[in-house]
Amino acid sequence: MKAAMFKMHAASDLDSATRLLADLGGDAKPSAGSQSLGPMLNLRLVRPDALVDIGRAGDLRGVHETPDAIVYGAALTHAAFEDGLGPDATPGWLAPIARHIAYRAVRNRGTIGGSLAHADPAADWVVTLTALGASVIVADRSGEYEIALPDLFVGPLQTVLSPGQVIRAVRLPRRSPAARWGYWKFCRKVGEFAKASAAVLIDPDSGETRLVAGAIDAPPVLLPQAEEMIAGEADIATAIARAVPGLSPARMTLQVTATRRAIAALSIQPGARP
Repeated sequence: MKAAMFKMHAASDLDSATRLLADLGGDAKPSAGSQSLGPMLNLRLVRPDALVDIGRAGDLRGVHETPDAIVYGAALTHAAFEDGLGPDATPGWLAPIARHIAYRAVRNRGTIGGSLAHADPAADWVVTLTALGASVIVADRSGEYEIALPDLFVGPLQTVLSPGQVIRAVRLPRRSPAARWGYWKFCRKVGEFAKASAAVLIDPDSGETRLVAGAIDAPPVLLPQAEEMIAGEADIATAIARAVPGLSPARMTLQVTATRRAIAALSIQPGARP
């Protein structure tokens, strides 16, 4: 199938993007790489009257550093992270995450902000950035505000974003050299979305420990008893069954295995393959 008719508008910067979205009304959607939106348009799962192309907006592709975080423009591509074209707020974890998103052709166009706005529960950035404590900066004609990722996602392919709003940037707290990280996902073949995934962070300098279950047909779940599971003092299967009820036996097996492998990956040196 092909997309239904729509009008395309190009935004030169964030201000023109929010102005166009406001003027065009609630049926207009922002578009960057269109690696998620494009297939939905072709299948006619969405039929917007207009698209606002924000992929060429220069102020959505910049990187801003602060003492405690790095703010990444929402229109930065997965390939930019894979190739290390900007500073990394972690001890080298972003490039390996990006490298295993779909295929290089997709990574050349898909964007970090677009992935979060699409909110596919199996998407790599959705799961890993939740574990890393990221937040998004959302803009519209009235101004900007920040949303922590657990508060952004409200369901599969659903966010709290309203018509006229666009993700301007992703704020990622800096992780100390002492921090450790693990990520694991199950895919039937390279390039497919995960059938189960898990991510774990331990940062002793900030006192943060997170263990996240992903690709569960729902927003990522921050698992309770993370420290106990990492230490082997709590049963992983029992904890996941309580936190993520309703998984089929096959999905539960994959999720438990992904969680165990993510925890085991904590011993991998920074920058190594998850």
